[in-house]
Amino acid sequence: LLSSGFWHSPECEFLRECIGRSQEPVVGTVRLSVFKGQVYILGRESPRSLYNEELVSMNVQGDYEPADATGFININSLRLKEYHRLQSKVTVKQDE
Repeated sequence: LLSSGFWHSPECEFLRECIGRSQEPVVGTVRLSVFKGQVYILGRESPRSLYNEELVSMNVQGDYEPADATGFININSLRLKEYHRLQSKVTVKQDE
């Protein structure tokens, strides 16, 4: 939105509000290094981190198989397929 000149648009205002609200519970520390126009993240920590190695590691969790991803992708793609189908109908009606 910014690069298209819509910084002051209602859509951009809505997005800024959503991002701000989503970040209210965020706390922690980020260590940075700045050198010649570059920013490097040296470390980060938070008592409220959403990252949990036991949930994301197939080795630690144990009850998740890589093949499970196929079902997950198929189920989640249903809404996208339906959206595309409906968009195609709208486009055809507009062209008529």
